[in-house]
Amino acid sequence: MLDAAALRLLWLVASGQAGSRMDLARLLDLPQSTVSVRIHALMAAGMMSESGQGRSQGGRRPRLLRVNAEFGHVWTADVGSRHVRIGAIDLAGTLLRVRESPLDINGDPETVMADLAAQIRFLANETQCPGRWLGVAVGLPGPVDVSAGAVTWASRMPRWRGFRARAALSAHLEVPVTVDNDANLMALGESRGQPPGQTLVVVKAGTGIGSGLVIEGRLHRGRAGVAGDIGHVRMSAGADNPCSCGNRGCLETVASGAALVAGLRARGFDLADTAAVMAAAEDAEPTVTTAVRQAGLLVGEVLATVVNFANPDAVLLGGVLSGSEAFVAAVRGALYERCLPLATSALRIDRVRGGPDAGLVGAGVLALEAALEQAAEAGRSGGRAAP
Repeated sequence: MLDAAALRLLWLVASGQAGSRMDLARLLDLPQSTVSVRIHALMAAGMMSESGQGRSQGGRRPRLLRVNAEFGHVWTADVGSRHVRIGAIDLAGTLLRVRESPLDINGDPETVMADLAAQIRFLANETQCPGRWLGVAVGLPGPVDVSAGAVTWASRMPRWRGFRARAALSAHLEVPVTVDNDANLMALGESRGQPPGQTLVVVKAGTGIGSGLVIEGRLHRGRAGVAGDIGHVRMSAGADNPCSCGNRGCLETVASGAALVAGLRARGFDLADTAAVMAAAEDAEPTVTTAVRQAGLLVGEVLATVVNFANPDAVLLGGVLSGSEAFVAAVRGALYERCLPLATSALRIDRVRGGPDAGLVGAGVLALEAALEQAAEAGRSGGRAAP
């Protein structure tokens, strides 16, 4: 059975968390018969092999599993307000190539998608990646209807509202395309490096603020795709500040990278963007460092309600602002101060493991899931079993 669950098996083996069918059954709390069905499907498709023997644990020695990373690869993109990171990921989840380049989402959406497709095609043509090209996945900084492949509501991307990004990108590429919210993809990528069944709150704090929610190992998007949109939670510190969403006093108006740039420029600092703010904080400029720390406290204030409500295993911080220790420490301090002790007694508060590439890894998960689903559909309709 080729599906998203089969991809989970693949990545548990690729990461070294599991080496045999018995390991997979134990980690996933599944019957060995269910695991064997998926393993057989993966082996039949050429994605996995079984050879050699592991250590006996009281019975016969198990055969060892290996992911065939040479089977194929996907291209992924993490789109920001002014730039895009593009990467290639193989079947085992290894990031093979990364390039960052300018891309302005304030332009015409059709033109932006054409530009992105051209960049992906250029990199694909000049990069020797293993196996076949299985698909493309893109993270966008706004709520996305994944099934329709459309941007549903984007306060920082007003020209994109209702835009069918997947169809626009597919018009320029010959492989399956999927799109999702960038914070969701960061959360999805981080969940693949965690033990199965974890509940995670993954925050992307950059020009804007968003978060993804993984509940017991499954990404939760919500009915309209806006689950985790903490940037538009109103708070007293936001006062009557107008927000791009149309409301006032949202978290983004006081704690986002855009808010930091605007506030510091009003105080006489010549800072062009969030990266410049981070550079000044790294140089220990006291006013800038204080502003970054205050932003972390405000983000932590909103997250405290989320932690008390969801009781996650971890809160993981990504995005440009997470590069500041002052920001991370402030979020951590706010959570310990404001949350129930029972909710934080075993809570992990840390940066995302993937750093700036966390979203690319998550997009890789999405693209590979789509490739497996396509393979399963082809099998049901009598087509080829492999993507």
